[in-house]
Amino acid sequence: MPANGAVTRHTLRQQIADALRDEVLAGRLLPGQEFTVKHIAEQYGVSATPVREALVDLSAQGLLDSDQHRGFSVHQFSVEDFRGMVEARSLIEDGVFRKLRGDGLAARAHGEPLVAVRRRGEEAARAARAGDLNVLIGYDLRFWRELSALVANRYVSDFLHRMRVQAWVFSVPFLRTDPDGGSWLWGGHGELVEAVTLGDAAAVRVVLGRYTDHLLRWADRLDGGATGSPDAGPGADRAADGP
Repeated sequence: MPANGAVTRHTLRQQIADALRDEVLAGRLLPGQEFTVKHIAEQYGVSATPVREALVDLSAQGLLDSDQHRGFSVHQFSVEDFRGMVEARSLIEDGVFRKLRGDGLAARAHGEPLVAVRRRGEEAARAARAGDLNVLIGYDLRFWRELSALVANRYVSDFLHRMRVQAWVFSVPFLRTDPDGGSWLWGGHGELVEAVTLGDAAAVRVVLGRYTDHLLRWADRLDGGATGSPDAGPGADRAADGP
Protein backbone atom coordinates (compact mmCIF):
# COMPACT_ATOMS: atom_id res chain seq x y z
CA MET A 1 0.00 0.00 0.00
CA PRO A 2 2.71 2.60 0.81
CA ALA A 3 4.39 1.82 -2.49
CA ASN A 4 1.17 2.53 -4.41
CA GLY A 5 0.79 5.79 -2.55
CA ALA A 6 4.34 6.79 -3.42
CA VAL A 7 3.74 6.01 -7.09
CA THR A 8 0.53 8.06 -7.09
CA ARG A 9 2.26 11.03 -5.51
CA HIS A 10 5.17 10.80 -7.93
CA THR A 11 2.76 10.70 -10.88
CA LEU A 12 0.87 13.72 -9.55
CA ARG A 13 4.12 15.54 -8.99
CA GLN A 14 5.10 14.92 -12.62
CA GLN A 15 1.67 15.93 -13.91
CA ILE A 16 1.82 19.22 -12.03
CA ALA A 17 5.37 19.91 -13.22
CA ASP A 18 4.33 19.18 -16.82
CA ALA A 19 1.24 21.39 -16.53
CA LEU A 20 3.21 24.32 -15.11
CA ARG A 21 5.92 23.90 -17.74
CA ASP A 22 3.22 24.07 -20.39
CA GLU A 23 1.83 27.23 -18.77
CA VAL A 24 5.26 28.86 -18.95
CA LEU A 25 5.85 27.72 -22.55
CA ALA A 26 2.42 29.04 -23.56
CA GLY A 27 3.23 32.43 -22.06
CA ARG A 28 0.42 32.25 -19.51
CA LEU A 29 3.00 32.35 -16.70
CA LEU A 30 5.33 35.19 -17.60
CA PRO A 31 8.96 35.78 -16.62
CA GLY A 32 9.13 37.26 -13.13
CA GLN A 33 5.57 36.21 -12.24
CA GLU A 34 5.38 35.09 -8.62
CA PHE A 35 3.25 32.40 -6.99
CA THR A 36 3.25 30.21 -3.89
CA VAL A 37 2.82 26.51 -3.24
CA LYS A 38 -0.57 27.28 -1.68
CA HIS A 39 -1.72 29.19 -4.77
CA ILE A 40 -0.81 26.35 -7.14
CA ALA A 41 -2.25 23.69 -4.83
CA GLU A 42 -5.57 25.56 -4.73
CA GLN A 43 -5.52 26.09 -8.47
CA TYR A 44 -5.14 22.36 -9.18
CA GLY A 45 -7.14 21.16 -6.20
CA VAL A 46 -4.35 19.02 -4.75
CA SER A 47 -2.28 18.88 -1.57
CA ALA A 48 0.80 21.00 -1.06
CA THR A 49 3.36 18.17 -1.03
CA PRO A 50 3.33 17.15 -4.72
CA VAL A 51 3.09 20.82 -5.72
CA ARG A 52 6.17 21.72 -3.68
CA GLU A 53 8.05 18.78 -5.19
CA ALA A 54 7.00 19.78 -8.72
CA LEU A 55 8.13 23.38 -8.17
CA VAL A 56 11.48 22.20 -6.82
CA ASP A 57 11.87 20.02 -9.93
CA LEU A 58 11.19 22.98 -12.23
CA SER A 59 13.63 25.10 -10.23
CA ALA A 60 16.30 22.43 -10.73
CA GLN A 61 15.61 22.63 -14.47
CA GLY A 62 16.29 26.37 -14.40
CA LEU A 63 12.71 27.39 -15.19
CA LEU A 64 11.76 28.77 -11.77
CA ASP A 65 13.48 30.77 -9.05
CA SER A 66 12.67 30.09 -5.40
CA ASP A 67 12.70 32.50 -2.49
CA GLN A 68 12.26 31.32 1.07
CA HIS A 69 9.95 34.24 1.90
CA ARG A 70 8.19 35.00 -1.39
CA GLY A 71 7.69 31.56 -2.91
CA PHE A 72 8.51 30.90 -6.55
CA SER A 73 8.74 32.95 -9.73
CA VAL A 74 9.29 32.21 -13.41
CA HIS A 75 12.96 32.67 -14.22
CA GLN A 76 13.84 35.66 -16.41
CA PHE A 77 16.42 34.68 -19.02
CA SER A 78 18.42 37.44 -20.71
CA VAL A 79 19.40 37.71 -24.35
CA GLU A 80 22.91 36.76 -23.28
CA ASP A 81 21.51 33.67 -21.56
CA PHE A 82 19.78 32.77 -24.82
CA ARG A 83 23.01 33.15 -26.79
CA GLY A 84 24.71 30.88 -24.26
CA MET A 85 22.00 28.22 -24.70
CA VAL A 86 22.33 28.36 -28.49
CA GLU A 87 26.12 28.18 -28.42
CA ALA A 88 26.22 25.33 -25.87
CA ARG A 89 23.66 23.38 -27.85
CA SER A 90 25.51 24.01 -31.10
CA LEU A 91 28.83 22.82 -29.71
CA ILE A 92 27.37 19.57 -28.42
CA GLU A 93 25.36 18.87 -31.58
CA ASP A 94 28.40 19.52 -33.71
CA GLY A 95 30.42 17.10 -31.61
CA VAL A 96 27.73 14.43 -31.84
CA PHE A 97 27.37 14.62 -35.60
CA ARG A 98 31.08 15.06 -36.22
CA LYS A 99 31.64 11.57 -34.80
CA LEU A 100 29.13 10.01 -37.14
CA ARG A 101 29.98 8.87 -40.63
CA GLY A 102 27.55 8.10 -43.42
CA ASP A 103 26.72 4.43 -42.86
CA GLY A 104 26.94 4.77 -39.10
CA LEU A 105 24.36 7.55 -39.04
CA ALA A 106 22.04 5.69 -41.38
CA ALA A 107 22.33 2.51 -39.31
CA ARG A 108 21.37 4.28 -36.09
CA ALA A 109 18.56 6.36 -37.59
CA HIS A 110 16.22 4.20 -39.62
CA GLY A 111 12.91 2.39 -39.40
CA GLU A 112 9.91 3.33 -37.28
CA PRO A 113 11.73 5.76 -34.93
CA LEU A 114 12.82 7.89 -37.88
CA VAL A 115 9.34 7.73 -39.39
CA ALA A 116 7.97 9.13 -36.10
CA VAL A 117 10.59 11.91 -36.10
CA ARG A 118 9.66 12.78 -39.69
CA ARG A 119 5.99 13.08 -38.73
CA ARG A 120 6.83 15.36 -35.81
CA GLY A 121 8.95 17.45 -38.16
CA GLU A 122 6.16 17.77 -40.71
CA GLU A 123 3.72 18.97 -38.04
CA ALA A 124 6.27 21.39 -36.60
CA ALA A 125 7.04 22.83 -40.05
CA ARG A 126 3.32 23.21 -40.80
CA ALA A 127 2.78 25.05 -37.51
CA ALA A 128 5.80 27.30 -38.18
CA ARG A 129 4.40 28.28 -41.59
CA ALA A 130 1.04 29.04 -39.98
CA GLY A 131 2.67 31.00 -37.15
CA ASP A 132 0.95 28.77 -34.58
CA LEU A 133 3.24 28.88 -31.56
CA ASN A 134 1.01 26.70 -29.40
CA VAL A 135 1.23 23.79 -31.82
CA LEU A 136 4.81 24.48 -32.92
CA ILE A 137 6.40 24.33 -29.48
CA GLY A 138 5.01 20.92 -28.60
CA TYR A 139 5.91 19.29 -31.90
CA ASP A 140 9.28 21.03 -32.05
CA LEU A 141 10.35 19.79 -28.62
CA ARG A 142 9.24 16.24 -29.41
CA PHE A 143 10.96 16.35 -32.80
CA TRP A 144 14.34 17.38 -31.40
CA ARG A 145 14.13 15.07 -28.39
CA GLU A 146 13.34 12.03 -30.53
CA LEU A 147 15.94 12.96 -33.14
CA SER A 148 18.67 13.44 -30.54
CA ALA A 149 17.75 10.08 -28.98
CA LEU A 150 18.66 8.45 -32.31
CA VAL A 151 22.15 9.90 -32.46
CA ALA A 152 23.24 10.59 -28.86
CA ASN A 153 23.20 8.93 -25.44
CA ARG A 154 20.47 9.88 -22.99
CA TYR A 155 22.65 12.26 -20.98
CA VAL A 156 23.40 14.35 -24.06
CA SER A 157 19.79 14.06 -25.23
CA ASP A 158 18.46 15.23 -21.84
CA PHE A 159 20.84 18.20 -21.80
CA LEU A 160 19.86 19.28 -25.31
CA HIS A 161 16.18 18.99 -24.41
CA ARG A 162 16.69 21.13 -21.33
CA MET A 163 18.43 23.80 -23.41
CA ARG A 164 15.59 23.80 -25.92
CA VAL A 165 12.92 24.16 -23.24
CA GLN A 166 14.82 27.08 -21.70
CA ALA A 167 15.27 28.67 -25.12
CA TRP A 168 11.53 28.48 -25.78
CA VAL A 169 10.75 29.89 -22.32
CA PHE A 170 12.94 32.88 -23.18
CA SER A 171 11.57 33.25 -26.71
CA VAL A 172 7.81 32.94 -26.25
CA PRO A 173 7.11 36.37 -24.66
CA PHE A 174 9.03 38.12 -27.45
CA LEU A 175 7.50 36.09 -30.25
CA ARG A 176 3.96 36.69 -28.98
CA THR A 177 4.36 40.46 -28.79
CA ASP A 178 6.45 41.03 -31.93
CA PRO A 179 4.32 41.73 -35.04
CA ASP A 180 7.11 40.15 -37.11
CA GLY A 181 7.61 37.23 -34.72
CA GLY A 182 6.00 34.74 -37.09
CA SER A 183 8.59 35.47 -39.76
CA TRP A 184 11.30 34.18 -37.41
CA LEU A 185 9.69 30.75 -37.02
CA TRP A 186 11.68 28.48 -39.29
CA GLY A 187 10.29 25.17 -40.43
CA GLY A 188 13.15 23.27 -42.06
CA HIS A 189 12.80 20.12 -39.98
CA GLY A 190 12.22 18.21 -43.21
CA GLU A 191 15.61 19.12 -44.65
CA LEU A 192 17.29 17.97 -41.48
CA VAL A 193 15.41 14.66 -41.43
CA GLU A 194 16.28 14.12 -45.09
CA ALA A 195 19.98 14.58 -44.36
CA VAL A 196 19.72 12.15 -41.43
CA THR A 197 17.86 9.62 -43.56
CA LEU A 198 20.58 9.75 -46.22
CA GLY A 199 23.25 9.33 -43.57
CA ASP A 200 24.83 12.61 -44.69
CA ALA A 201 26.50 13.86 -41.53
CA ALA A 202 28.06 16.83 -43.35
CA ALA A 203 24.66 17.98 -44.62
CA VAL A 204 23.21 17.62 -41.13
CA ARG A 205 25.93 19.87 -39.75
CA VAL A 206 25.30 22.46 -42.48
CA VAL A 207 21.60 22.61 -41.58
CA LEU A 208 22.41 22.89 -37.88
CA GLY A 209 24.93 25.64 -38.62
CA ARG A 210 22.32 27.66 -40.49
CA TYR A 211 19.91 27.10 -37.64
CA THR A 212 22.42 28.45 -35.14
CA ASP A 213 23.16 31.48 -37.32
CA HIS A 214 19.46 32.20 -37.55
CA LEU A 215 18.98 32.11 -33.78
CA LEU A 216 21.99 34.34 -33.14
CA ARG A 217 20.70 36.88 -35.69
CA TRP A 218 17.41 36.90 -33.84
CA ALA A 219 19.26 37.52 -30.56
CA ASP A 220 21.09 40.43 -32.23
CA ARG A 221 17.75 41.82 -33.34
CA LEU A 222 16.42 41.69 -29.77
CA ASP A 223 19.50 43.59 -28.68
CA GLY A 224 18.85 46.20 -31.36
CA GLY A 225 21.98 45.22 -33.25
CA ALA A 226 20.29 43.83 -36.35
CA THR A 227 17.33 44.97 -38.41
CA GLY A 228 17.41 42.50 -41.30
CA SER A 229 14.94 39.77 -42.14
CA PRO A 230 15.24 36.18 -40.87
CA ASP A 231 16.64 35.17 -44.27
CA ALA A 232 19.33 37.83 -44.30
CA GLY A 233 22.96 36.87 -44.04
CA PRO A 234 25.32 34.55 -45.90
CA GLY A 235 23.90 31.14 -46.70
CA ALA A 236 20.66 31.74 -44.86
CA ASP A 237 17.53 29.92 -45.93
CA ARG A 238 14.56 28.23 -44.32
CA ALA A 239 16.60 25.30 -43.07
CA ALA A 240 15.69 25.16 -39.40
CA ASP A 241 12.93 25.81 -36.92
CA GLY A 242 12.01 28.54 -34.48
CA PRO A 243 13.83 29.20 -31.23
